[in-house]
Amino acid sequence: MRAAPPFSASFSTLSANYDAVLSDVWGVIHNGVAATLEACDALIRFRRRGGTVVLVTNAPRPGDFVKRFLDGLAVPTEAYDGIVSSGDVTRAAIAERAGQRVFHIGPARDLPIFDDLDVVAAPVEDADFVVCSGLYDDTTETPQHYDGLIATMRRRNLLMLCANPDIVVERGDQLVYCAGAIADRYAEAGGRVVYAGKPHGLIYEQALTTAARLRGKALDRSRVLAIGDSIRTDLKGAVAFGIDCLFVTAGIHAEELGPRHSPDALALTGIFAASDVYPKAVMRRLEW
Repeated sequence: MRAAPPFSASFSTLSANYDAVLSDVWGVIHNGVAATLEACDALIRFRRRGGTVVLVTNAPRPGDFVKRFLDGLAVPTEAYDGIVSSGDVTRAAIAERAGQRVFHIGPARDLPIFDDLDVVAAPVEDADFVVCSGLYDDTTETPQHYDGLIATMRRRNLLMLCANPDIVVERGDQLVYCAGAIADRYAEAGGRVVYAGKPHGLIYEQALTTAARLRGKALDRSRVLAIGDSIRTDLKGAVAFGIDCLFVTAGIHAEELGPRHSPDALALTGIFAASDVYPKAVMRRLEW
């Protein structure tokens, strides 16, 4: 079994090797309740050295809505140059289905994903396709609550656009289910799913294009670093896209690794080996 990379003490020792960072948001620069100030500071310092930071998030809302959310958590705008969200990628996929009827699974706060797009809301029995942005109530529901709906969608052979491939995210010190948990359940039942976010390539292509535009030139992928806390989305997505990844342990896998501020190296090696993907470097929390 291949050993996990040793823990890096600071991001400053890695940063000189990269021109651009594609950073996860939830789990790296905030936990859903408050900004992670050390991580924000590290990204600010990277930018001051000439680096470009694009936030890449599986949030099922357009990038401008994500920015307003970050502003509310006091994430400094100096920490990033641009945002690419799963919501942005989903909107592009919805736009390709202009004039069709759509059934939405998710909370009302995600409805901006449909703003100014030529689609008509419809019940599942009449819809042409489905957009899943999350659970209707992620404080009380589980993916199993959607089995009846999944059976209906499967019977009608409806395509699902998954606007957030995450299974769970941290909200404070709690884990809550995301759209990916429903989408995976639908796929396991034989349903057709298009995933708009990480670990799938569409969102990385858009993020790399955004970073190149911001820098005014094409980027060498060997000089691009992904940062994230999820093996399933951040690490697997980066490896598949051919870029390095810095894995942060104080995120959704923290409870699997022992004490949050002192993760067990053997446990870390085990979860990398189980997924057969390894990061370039590991940090407990992103800090300069």
